[in-house]
Amino acid sequence: MPEIVKQEKFLFLAAFVALVAFPLEHVALEAGQAASLVAAIVLIVAIVFASMRVAHHAEVLAEKVGEPYGTMILTIAAVVVEVIILVIVTFHTASPTLVRDTIYSAVMLDMNGILGLAAVLGGLRHGEQPYNVDSGNTYIVMILTAIGVSMIVPGFLPADARTAYSIFTIVTMVLLYGMFLRLQTTQHSYFFSYSYAGSGVTGPCHPGSTRTSLILLVGGIALIGLLAEVMAKTMTAGLAGTGVPPVVAAVVVAFVAASPEILTAVRAALADRMQPVVNIALGASLSTVILTVPIMEALALFKGELLQIALSPVQTVMVLLTLAVAAINLHDGESNAIEGTTHFVLFAAFLMLAGLGF
Repeated sequence: MPEIVKQEKFLFLAAFVALVAFPLEHVALEAGQAASLVAAIVLIVAIVFASMRVAHHAEVLAEKVGEPYGTMILTIAAVVVEVIILVIVTFHTASPTLVRDTIYSAVMLDMNGILGLAAVLGGLRHGEQPYNVDSGNTYIVMILTAIGVSMIVPGFLPADARTAYSIFTIVTMVLLYGMFLRLQTTQHSYFFSYSYAGSGVTGPCHPGSTRTSLILLVGGIALIGLLAEVMAKTMTAGLAGTGVPPVVAAVVVAFVAASPEILTAVRAALADRMQPVVNIALGASLSTVILTVPIMEALALFKGELLQIALSPVQTVMVLLTLAVAAINLHDGESNAIEGTTHFVLFAAFLMLAGLGF
């Protein structure tokens, strides 16, 4: 037992914060805006701690099942966390564009933040880093199709056509992802793997029990959901009247959901393994759009509401620019620090625009 406590200290710390946060939730809210904001920051840190353990156990499972299944476990876990936090935060906030802004922020964070940071760090240490070029090409065209159909086209439709198109989007995204998963795990599975000859790896990098890791992975995601319940209330109260753009809350949600992916991608890049980075960064972007959009659209229809999912003009330009740069950078099967820098500049532009409220 002491060994488990030592290994899972971050998870236990997050659980302790949750046990303290729930009974003291009303105390923090009644103590004023400053106290609510401090509480929200503490809860965000606790969620990140829990996410770090979710990342570790996802890596254990990924190593045991191999690619592309391993990356699927991590990206789907991140999407589940994102959807849980989104549903909870949406319930406690009046921002009509929170879902749209969160999905957009997640794509920017995954494709520019994660891919850019990993390519820069890996490139500075190892130079050019190879990966399977088919994976990058496949992901980019899938992301462009998914985000174009579900988040760009709706901006050009009249209000009376949105309900019918929303139903069409749900069906199309589910079918598209189902076909993608089938091909990714069967006849085109080799698109998403790369053989690293001479890597020197003779044993598992993340030894551990599959059953234990699966239980702790699910438990960690559930814990994040509990923490998000209180975090949503305190963050809303803490930011009320401050003039902070609503998109900032979306950036926070996207960062919390992506924190396991960031750690895993950076570790892979520093170990000169770029294929997992490509799978994580682009796979997470695809999963975010193709899974989160239909889930949130379906929830909105169930409640008799119309989801504001269409990207703004600035967001559309940033998404298309990101995909264009990614298509050029990922065309040759090798990444380097220069390519990583271009993505990181786009990420910096995204943060600047978010700070300005776009």
